[in-house]
Amino acid sequence: MSRLKVAFISPVFLFPADAGGKIRTGNILRGLKESGRFDLTLLSPATQEQQREWQPELDRQCERFIGWQPSPSRSRWQRAPDLLSALPVNVAADRTPAAVSAVEQALAAERFDVVVFDFVHAAVLRPEKLGGATVCFTHNVEAEIFERHAKTAPSALLRWMWASQARKMRRFEREALAQFTRVVAVSDRDAKKFAADGLTTARAIPTGVDLDFFAWQAPADGSPVVVFTGSMDWEANVDGIRFYIEEVWPLVRAKVPDAQLRVVGKNPPPSLVQRNVPGVSFTGFVDDVRDHARDAQAFVIPLRVGGGTRIKAFEAMAMGLPVVSTSIGIEGLDVDHGVHFLRADGTEELANATCRLLADGALRSKLSRAARELVEERFGHRVAAEVFGRILIEAVEAQA
Repeated sequence: MSRLKVAFISPVFLFPADAGGKIRTGNILRGLKESGRFDLTLLSPATQEQQREWQPELDRQCERFIGWQPSPSRSRWQRAPDLLSALPVNVAADRTPAAVSAVEQALAAERFDVVVFDFVHAAVLRPEKLGGATVCFTHNVEAEIFERHAKTAPSALLRWMWASQARKMRRFEREALAQFTRVVAVSDRDAKKFAADGLTTARAIPTGVDLDFFAWQAPADGSPVVVFTGSMDWEANVDGIRFYIEEVWPLVRAKVPDAQLRVVGKNPPPSLVQRNVPGVSFTGFVDDVRDHARDAQAFVIPLRVGGGTRIKAFEAMAMGLPVVSTSIGIEGLDVDHGVHFLRADGTEELANATCRLLADGALRSKLSRAARELVEERFGHRVAAEVFGRILIEAVEAQA
């Protein structure tokens, strides 16, 4: 059987793999290529310098790469007019002339069996007369994230802004996804959310982790270290870690005075870094998150806003790090409280769960081993890619 020709269009360059969506997509592409059943062309914004720097990694994910010139970054004030667009602001920003031209030319020059659009935002790059099988790889129910921001935003103006964006995203998401042969969701929960909106084409895949890269080791027994990882220019992460530092961390330090909190991720807001909270440090961007997480006795996911699934949870579990998370932080992942992680919602619960992990080596070891076994059995990146590949084949057959 000949290999399926796949065009994979992403609105973001996948390197460095410093955000959950990039990591998830990269794991899927690598698994698809390793299977030998797909011929992959990846399209995304990238400078010539980026392509040269990351060519070895691109070769692990695709047969060929087509890039377009990224748009220059804009400040919040420069992006403000996008609020007046009929599209959500993060969608409007992706439809650039360079992106539209590159996608149209690539799809006109070669016939693909199936075209995949990565993230629902990428649907704005879909040519009007695109025929054949199409798939949208959703990483979240995007409107749900906006709706949660509207509930937790600190001011009336921000709550209004998020609510307005949520309405636009709900409309865009529903209309865009209806155009695809198949829609890939990252959890059964998200697939059911789409189905409740009348979408019958959604299929779920498991969250996939690179088990070789995130090798297991026994939890640390040294100094009491708590770690949080995530891109600190994503609002959900900023909200979560701000809440943890302001409300939870003082309670942790009251019980464990020498506890240290390490926040690992690019672009931490100066408003947090400059507070110099006792016991809290920010690494900024790091080349390898493992080097900054291995010595942790607790891995915290204090999110109050979010969507899809948090791949960071399974990466931590794969490494053997004991996890404490809010319900939203672990949402969509098939894991059990008290077996694979500790669930804690609210200030006191999060503080108590964090302190339990810092104090109880036996509990850390129990959670670590059970979580790694689960991830190995069901959530390796090759397992996720196998399911994704079956959905691609299903889309082609449905369109035939």
